[in-house]
Amino acid sequence: MKTVLITGATSGIGLATAQLMAQHGYPLILCGRNTDKLSQLQMELGAQTAVTTLAFDVRNKEAVAQKIKSLPASFARIDVLINNAGNAHGLDPIDTGSLDDWDAMMDINVKGLLYVSHAVIPQMKERKQGHIINIGSTAGKEVYPNGNVYCGSKHAVDAITTGMRLDLNPYEIRVGAVNPGLVATNFSKVRFKGDTNRANKVYEGYQPLQPEDVADAILFAITRPPHVNIADLTMMCTAQASSTIVNKS
Repeated sequence: MKTVLITGATSGIGLATAQLMAQHGYPLILCGRNTDKLSQLQMELGAQTAVTTLAFDVRNKEAVAQKIKSLPASFARIDVLINNAGNAHGLDPIDTGSLDDWDAMMDINVKGLLYVSHAVIPQMKERKQGHIINIGSTAGKEVYPNGNVYCGSKHAVDAITTGMRLDLNPYEIRVGAVNPGLVATNFSKVRFKGDTNRANKVYEGYQPLQPEDVADAILFAITRPPHVNIADLTMMCTAQASSTIVNKS
C-alpha cells in the first residue's frame, strides 16, 4: 500500500483527506504545526492504518528537511505527497493590504509547498515513481476584487504544478492539482482573523463544498491506473459559477 504524506493535516481538507485515506488503509505521514492535534489524530486513525506524525511549520525550510529526513524506516518511502498546507489572510485592496499578511500567504502557499516538495522529490526521482498533488484553488484560475496577493499565490501554485509536471516527466512521476472553490472550512475564519460572524456569512444561503468532497477528488486522482494522471481538476459547488458569482437564496 502506498504511503501518503499530507501537509496541513489537522484541519479542513487535510483532515478530511487523512480520515478518508485511513479508511482505505493507506499508511499516513501527517504533518502540521499543532502537536496536540497531531497526537490526537494519530491515536484516532492509528486504529485503521499505520500513522506517524511530523510537527513543523512549512515556512521553515531547515525544519522541513530535518523532519522528513527523520522519518522511521517504515515510513521513509513516500509514494504520494499531498501539498495541502495553505491559507488566506485578509481581503483588502492592494494599496491597504498588510505586509505581514502578504508574507504569510507567499511563505506558506508558495514557499512552503516548494520546501516540502524539494525534500520529497529526490527519492521519487531515484525510484522513478511517485505522485504529487498540489491543492490549489479557483483563485489560481481567476482573480477577484481584493484577492490580489492570495490569488497571486494560488496562480503561482498553478504554474509551479505545471513546471513540476514538465521537469519530472522523465522520471515517471505523476503531478497534478486539485483546485476547489468555496469549501466550508476554517478558511474564512483565518482570512478574517477570527471574526466568526463575517466568516459564517461567506457560506450562508447555499450549499458549499465540504472538505470530504475535496478528499474524494484526491482519492480519485491517486487511485487511477499508473498510466493515468489527473493533471488539473477544478471543482466548485453547484451554486458557484465563479469566484464572484454564487447563487444564494
